[in-house]
Amino acid sequence: MMQVSWDTVLVSVSLIVAFIASFTALDTAGRVAVSQGWLARLWLVAGGTALGIGVWAMHFIGMLALMMPMRMHYDTHLTALSLVVAVVASILALAQVVRGAALHRQRWLLGSGLLALGVVAMHYLGMVALMISPHPRWNVWLVALSVVVAFAASAAALWLAFHLRQGERKLLLMRALASLVMGCAIAGMHYIGMAAASFSLESQISSPGVSDEGLAVWVTIVTLSILGLTLLASMLDAQLRAARLATRLKRANSELQQLAMFDTLTRLPNRAQLDQFLTATLRNATLNDQRFSVMYMDLDGFKAVNDSWGHHVGDRLLLAVTSRLAGSLSADMLLARLGGDEFVLVYPESDEEQAIAFAQQLVSLIDHPFELERYRLRVSLSIGIALFPQHGKSLQTLLFNADSAMYHTKHSGRNGWCLFEPEMSTLAQHQLQLANDLWLALERQEMRLFYQPKFRSSSNTLMGFEALLRWQHPTRGLLMPDIFLPRAEKTGQIVALGNWVIDEACRQLREWYDAGHSDWTVSINLSSLQFQQRDLTETISQALSHHRLLPQGVILEVSENIVMRDIPFSQQRISELQRLGISVAIDNFGIGYANLLQLRHLEASELKIDRSFINSLRADSEDASVVSAMLHLAQSLNLRMVAEGVETEEQQHLLKSLGFDAMQGYLLGMPKPAERISELDWQPAPASARMEPQVSV
Repeated sequence: MMQVSWDTVLVSVSLIVAFIASFTALDTAGRVAVSQGWLARLWLVAGGTALGIGVWAMHFIGMLALMMPMRMHYDTHLTALSLVVAVVASILALAQVVRGAALHRQRWLLGSGLLALGVVAMHYLGMVALMISPHPRWNVWLVALSVVVAFAASAAALWLAFHLRQGERKLLLMRALASLVMGCAIAGMHYIGMAAASFSLESQISSPGVSDEGLAVWVTIVTLSILGLTLLASMLDAQLRAARLATRLKRANSELQQLAMFDTLTRLPNRAQLDQFLTATLRNATLNDQRFSVMYMDLDGFKAVNDSWGHHVGDRLLLAVTSRLAGSLSADMLLARLGGDEFVLVYPESDEEQAIAFAQQLVSLIDHPFELERYRLRVSLSIGIALFPQHGKSLQTLLFNADSAMYHTKHSGRNGWCLFEPEMSTLAQHQLQLANDLWLALERQEMRLFYQPKFRSSSNTLMGFEALLRWQHPTRGLLMPDIFLPRAEKTGQIVALGNWVIDEACRQLREWYDAGHSDWTVSINLSSLQFQQRDLTETISQALSHHRLLPQGVILEVSENIVMRDIPFSQQRISELQRLGISVAIDNFGIGYANLLQLRHLEASELKIDRSFINSLRADSEDASVVSAMLHLAQSLNLRMVAEGVETEEQQHLLKSLGFDAMQGYLLGMPKPAERISELDWQPAPASARMEPQVSV
């Protein structure tokens, strides 16, 4: 057999090429993992091509390292085919493992098989491309061993390509070590395959082809250039991604800071930024013996705008108010929004006279109407002023005292300002304590329901009652809803209170039914939040089922401004209640902007004319004509008309003559707790109307 030797320089070059090809393949696999769409496909092709060219070049340089006593020539077509096989197999194999969150065994084995098949085919095609006669003899065991090594090397290469895509600590070092392992494995397969070939002493070049003169140099240069360009492109892409990521992080940090320090609606500083600014102002004023003022501001009438026109109009009004207030500020002032319609202004280096003058300027500024497209809205401003240092030397004290002064403005007629005085803090503390007590009122069973009777106009028959909420406070006595419900609405407690009212009213109605008053009904008022509550129908159904009531005994009252805020939603919600069998009454009708033609689409059963109509009602008045027209139209729409606030006999006779279906008011019956209902003087309903409802289970 022919004795052959190896060029150690070319062997070393082949190992270097294998290492660089492996590193490039691992790096581009990482690019595929972080790319999408056509860019991911482009990096897949680039990575597979780089790996295929690198493996082929390593093989070819290894072939050239074989020193034989003759000049070697290679078949051009077979050599080119071996390169194509290596590239295609590498692309297909990488495609199996570089995508997805997990490396499934089936895809890993399929990819390993494809890559091993490609490497083996490339190697032995390259050997066949060697134009030598006679052909070399092969050691079958070494050939088989080379195939096994090819599969093992491919499996290791693809496993590393998947697990070193991204996210590892010391990723560059890990890829370098992995590339060394991959390169050695690929080279090992090649040199085992080379060792499997034995050449005869009579071997000679059979026909001309590509010569090996200078071929090793050119293959090395071209291969390393391709791999280097691919690696350079990958590194540039990584740098661009890092730059884009840094830009996005900077933008995200800016947005987070905006969310953390600014109000999302008005873009004014929020409570966090106010605290920072006020702390710095306090420190500076203390060090330099300066004065400044804090103004706590609240809009008067804003809740009415929200209730009547909806929150979208309320938000636009807040933006318009913010624009007016901000336009009057100097550069050193800070205006912050605390939430809702509450604002705080910090006025540095100001004394009492300057603070009062500026507060009056702001009050006058907001007192002018706001023109918002088709809406002409009016609100006013109540301001409380606290001065440093005479009204407090800490952030909390100044804000609390300014808030106390603002509440004093509210109780003194609104639309103005008040300078803090020590006695004001007592009132504020009472208000704060009341708010705290409200959280425990249900738990302590302090809430009570009073019931105001409702009579049928034609026969003076007692029809039922309207449930009215009261708070039996342990130290302040019986509190009316106007004292605590605004606070409950502001904090969201109104939903829990409303659910309690529904359950308690149903419990009491069951008790009356059991006592033989099966013709009575109970009316329950719904707040805005309750009416919008997602599980309202479920809450009512559970109460009816728990107390064994038919839905016909319960009437839900919703004020006109709540219903008209969002007519499509109101129509859907009232339809849900009607399907449940619950009657819906429109309360306070006549004070908003609704009309009967709008309400006919809402499937309401009853209209309650607001007491403001009833109070001014006279037989010869214009209001009587308006009410009469409303009655006729309501009757044509099958709506019952109820008059509330009946306080004189004249009103009672007039309402009866006009044709009202039912009446309620202090003349007919004051609200009473359930245990005192027996004191009422009512006419029992006919026996036919007093059938005990049968509840199906």
